[in-house]
Amino acid sequence: MEEYRDYMIRAVAADAQIRAFAITARDLTETARKAHNTSPIATAALGRAMSGALMMAEMLKGPRDLLTIQIDGDGPLQGLVVTADNQGHVKGYVKNPNVILPPNKQGHLNVGGAIGRGTLTVIRDMNLKDPYIGQIPLVTGEIAEDLTAYYAQSEQIPSSVGLGVLMNKENTVKRAGGFVVQLMPFADDEVIGKLEENIRRISSVTGILEEDSRPEHLLDIVLDGFDIQITSREDVCFYCNCSRERFERGLVLLGKEELEDIIADGKDIELACQFCSSTYRYTTDEVKKLLPRAAAAGR
Repeated sequence: MEEYRDYMIRAVAADAQIRAFAITARDLTETARKAHNTSPIATAALGRAMSGALMMAEMLKGPRDLLTIQIDGDGPLQGLVVTADNQGHVKGYVKNPNVILPPNKQGHLNVGGAIGRGTLTVIRDMNLKDPYIGQIPLVTGEIAEDLTAYYAQSEQIPSSVGLGVLMNKENTVKRAGGFVVQLMPFADDEVIGKLEENIRRISSVTGILEEDSRPEHLLDIVLDGFDIQITSREDVCFYCNCSRERFERGLVLLGKEELEDIIADGKDIELACQFCSSTYRYTTDEVKKLLPRAAAAGR
């Protein structure tokens, strides 16, 4: 039996009238769950968003381009932030990782209730003067439907997004992943009708993932009846690029006066990364060594 791994595929179908992406993301979602000690609902929200961000980031061109999804809601989860690149790396966090709610009417984790009403913001940083920012009101808070609406409203691309996270009884991640399917402008009516019919038949992404978590299996169902050509496969993972040096630069940016206040307090300081929960401790002597850099920067 082949060993499991997280990976994503990109494909075209119907003579390139359809482009599609699919991902299996159990391990990276479990890594995020452990890093943030998230409740099952928070894990599901974060896992869905990370899967979606990785597939959306695969559409970026440059190796340094980044895509960020921000969701702000009035529900108890409060929101989340996820960032991905087109090298298969993703990181993210939820604002309140401890949310617990009863199941929704379908008996599933109530992600929409946890997020509530609010906004979805997609930021594409392509190393230009200004990033591209698109924002829409949340449709359901379930994330997949919101990303589908984002493509329709902000980018005018007919799309269908399906995302799912399935938990084990001990609250570890059993399955995670999803798909993004998009129609090209030259797609004919027959292709559009057949694809819409396929998507209507899908009742549960997690059900498909439980049968077979491979991305190829997802696309076989979503694109049933179409010729499918897989154009790329890529491993994906939870990856945070925080470091002691990055946090030192952040301390320098606080300025000379604030650093002197920290030194006068006489206590070590500990800083934590929001994205991966890694912590970095600095003694007062280490902070003193940063003073010349802050002064030279005019801070």
